[in-house]
Amino acid sequence: MYFLITGQNCKALEWNQCALNGREKALGRDHTDTLTTVNNMALVFDRQGEYIKALEWYQPLDGNEKILGRDHPDTLTTVHNMALVFYYQGEYIKALEWYQRALDGEEKTLGRDHPGTLITFHNMARALDGREKTLGRDHPDTLTTVNNMAKVKDYLSTLTSADINAQGGH
Repeated sequence: MYFLITGQNCKALEWNQCALNGREKALGRDHTDTLTTVNNMALVFDRQGEYIKALEWYQPLDGNEKILGRDHPDTLTTVHNMALVFYYQGEYIKALEWYQRALDGEEKTLGRDHPGTLITFHNMARALDGREKTLGRDHPDTLTTVNNMAKVKDYLSTLTSADINAQGGH
C-alpha cells in the first residue's frame, strides 16, 4: 500500500502481483489475505484510470461474499470501490446501485452514523448529481433516489456533533 499511497503505481502493481502470486500459492485463491491483495490490485488500476481493468480485478467479490459474507466490512469496501469505478466512468445509475448496496450493508453492519456509512452517503450524493444531469431532475428514478437520500439526511440531522465525534467523524 505504501507505493499506492505515494503515487508509485507501477511499483505498487509489481509488488502486489508478487504478493498475489505468493499468497495464491501458499494460502489459496479464496483466502482472505489473497482476496485483499486482489482488491489492492484493483485499487492500483483504479488510481491509474484503467477502470475496465479495475472492474475485472474487483470481480472476485463473489469470493469475499462466500468467505466473509455479504455484509462483512471487507466485502462492503469492495462494493463501495466498484461504485467509485462506475462513478468515474460516468455510469451514475450503476454507481448509485452499488452505493445503495454498500449503504444497506453498512447501515446493518456498522450503523447509520459510522464514518464509513457517511462516506458512502456522501458519494451517493455526488452520483445523484450526475444522475440528475443524465436523466433529468424529474425522472422517476432520480426522484426515488432523492426520496431515499432525504430519509437518510433526515436521520443524520438528528445527530449532534458529539454523536459524530464519538463515532470518529470530524
